[in-house]
Amino acid sequence: MDKKIVYSAIQPSGSLTIGNYIGALSNFGNLQEEYDCIYCIADMHAITMPQEPKDLRKNTLDVISLYLAAGLDPEKSILYIQSHVPQHTELGWVLNTISSLGQLQRMTQFKDKSQKSKEILAGILNYPVLMAADILLYQTSYVPVGEDQRQHIELTRDLAQKFNSRYSDTFTIPEMMTPKVGARIMSLQNPESKMSKSDSDVNSYILILDSEDDTRRKIKRAVTDSVGEIKYNDEQPGLKNLINIYSSFSGKSTDEIVEYYKNSNYGIFKEDLAEVVVEGLRPIRTKFKEIREDKEYLEKIYRDGAEKASYLANKTLRKVYKKVGFIGR
Repeated sequence: MDKKIVYSAIQPSGSLTIGNYIGALSNFGNLQEEYDCIYCIADMHAITMPQEPKDLRKNTLDVISLYLAAGLDPEKSILYIQSHVPQHTELGWVLNTISSLGQLQRMTQFKDKSQKSKEILAGILNYPVLMAADILLYQTSYVPVGEDQRQHIELTRDLAQKFNSRYSDTFTIPEMMTPKVGARIMSLQNPESKMSKSDSDVNSYILILDSEDDTRRKIKRAVTDSVGEIKYNDEQPGLKNLINIYSSFSGKSTDEIVEYYKNSNYGIFKEDLAEVVVEGLRPIRTKFKEIREDKEYLEKIYRDGAEKASYLANKTLRKVYKKVGFIGR
């Protein structure tokens, strides 16, 4: 029996945080044993916000290298760059023709970004449709994303159902796959907000590629509270977030961590946490450097990946084009 397909994409719009590592990259090895996994470097999504071209190229290769360093096996999974598979935009256009303007304008991220910008660009409005095309192209069963992406998955399901209803069954209806642990790592400076590389305060996030000294320093400066007791509850969100990070890297339960540090102060806990994170990230940081320097290897990976992805994408797109009435080429 064929394995079900898992699809995931990361934008190369900057370095990735430990939130990306815990919520996504660290699960790659296990996922590819159970599913047929397709991983996309979403460079077309990245340009919905202004990008410096040389930085975009560097970040794209960085993310590919991180995927591989995190344990993605190109023999078991497909790893490719979005702009190398033009079927994404081709299907995106077809899906645009059945997308409601009102539904797109109600998307939370569109509302947030359009309020912060004087000029609202069409890419900001339409990128959820391209995201739907990304997923539906490959007959995806599961999309491993956090709760903040639920609205996008619901739009994808709506468009798939609408197309299937109008033209007969064509697309698999995808479901969310929410990681059990570490799905939401919060800012080190504002634990009410999700950790984000776009935060203006560099002390609010730890990048996978930060130096070991920077990692230690950021954890030392992380916000806690004035309670002074190691407890795991919503009344101490800063400490709760640090315990979640400790749990994700050590494999220990939150209860075990609280019990171990019940008579310790925050300083000792943070020192230990810093070492747990540094040790946890050391293998991926070391492997990243080796992979990133091998340009020929990276090129082979993304070219082979694009070829495999294009083959699968074409199978879906041919069906779509036939059903909407296009003449075959």
